[in-house]
Amino acid sequence: MEKKYIVGIDVGSQSAKVLIYDLKGHIAAKGKKKLAPMHLAEPGIVEHPGDDLWESLSEACRLALEDFKEDYSTIIGVGIGGIRCCRVLLKKDGTLAQPVISWMDARTAVPYEHTNPEVAYVTSTTGYLSCRLTGEFKDCIGNAFGEWPVDMETWNWSEDEEVIRKYQIPREMLFEAVGPGEILGHVTKAASEKTGLPEGLPVVSVTNDKAVEGLGAGLVNDQTAVISLGTYITLMIQGKELPKDPKALWAIISSVPGKYLYESYGIRRGMWTVSWFRDLFGDGLMQEAAKQGLSPEELLNKKAEKVPAGSDGLMTVLDWLANPWEPYKKGIMIGFGAHMDEAYMYRSILEGIAYTMKNNCDAMCEELGKPLKEIVISGGGSNSDLFMQIFADIFNVPAKRNVVNESASLGAVINTAVALGEYESYEKAVEEMVEIKDVFMPIEKNAQLYQKLNQRAYKNMANYTDGVLKEIYNVYNEDV
Repeated sequence: MEKKYIVGIDVGSQSAKVLIYDLKGHIAAKGKKKLAPMHLAEPGIVEHPGDDLWESLSEACRLALEDFKEDYSTIIGVGIGGIRCCRVLLKKDGTLAQPVISWMDARTAVPYEHTNPEVAYVTSTTGYLSCRLTGEFKDCIGNAFGEWPVDMETWNWSEDEEVIRKYQIPREMLFEAVGPGEILGHVTKAASEKTGLPEGLPVVSVTNDKAVEGLGAGLVNDQTAVISLGTYITLMIQGKELPKDPKALWAIISSVPGKYLYESYGIRRGMWTVSWFRDLFGDGLMQEAAKQGLSPEELLNKKAEKVPAGSDGLMTVLDWLANPWEPYKKGIMIGFGAHMDEAYMYRSILEGIAYTMKNNCDAMCEELGKPLKEIVISGGGSNSDLFMQIFADIFNVPAKRNVVNESASLGAVINTAVALGEYESYEKAVEEMVEIKDVFMPIEKNAQLYQKLNQRAYKNMANYTDGVLKEIYNVYNEDV
């Protein structure tokens, strides 16, 4: 069989990752570049400094190609994905008019305001990066997620004047909308010189990072949920139509043409909180881990495995970044005992993530009228056996982990493989390219304990803590 490879790009909130896969979903090379720290000019302002997304992507591409041991002529295409809900403002030539606005920035939660006369286009991170790669002003419509004038039924920009007025982005400031799995253009000479990618390679559109992650995790039926462990943690189930008046979910455009993903409410700064906790212990944790030949995360997991299920009642509420409509929310740890240490706190954070996603999932499944049979955990957090078992126990269903947990880049490659005719369908591509590594089954006694703790305590926590948090917020924000 002729060797063929595809480049999968995943630019997230914390790093740019470029992986090169063969047509069986095996990783042939990797490149990763950590993004620069966000620029926080003032409360509510969160920006990527300089041209960090493009520079980091370019460096990650070069690193991946250095790691690639085959001839570059065997690379047949590029699939490009990126973090959603950001806002990128471009000049007429496609370069940045100002720094990229992060999804954590308060401005992305409200309609665009045209205050910078240099701005000719408003686009997403993938729109910007694909423009830099191809010179084309095109983007997948699924990447216009949030405050954008999208017609979810036609998979195109809305033609309703009222909708256009609401979002304040006229058609001439928007890129040409394409569907997932369409060729956006080809790598230009300038982009090739910058990234090392061969000139002329087709660049294929994919949907936003969460949707393409669902595809890369193998999500092709409506009774499996994929839990994406990223800076934003969410849960997705495949769907065929737009739900009417949803309360516990929203529909997003799938990376599979003609289908939708039903997405639960999630956790903002989800895995970021885990990293934050790890970094609190600084050099001491790193030195202890190094002595044992472990990473800091592996050491914390090793310690937390000795903590009993339920963390002896220590509970963590993951509101480290409040939603704009609930500004009073704060992260909470409640139930400390004198015997508890960092291992209890760490396990409590993991359990808090699983509790939150379980409750959000239950509300979504009840609204959809569909029972959940299994979950697939995607993202770096799935490397933890402890975390996988906690998910299996709290959800009380089998929790699967794939061989490749870099699901977003693999999803981009699947989109590209189908677009280039290497597979006749997405179902066949998933069958051939997504491989299950292992399955964690619920431990009955743990599942029973978690169910009691969740129903009788965790699920009702906000009923008792919101009032106190609102008063604290009012003290700091009332007029003097």
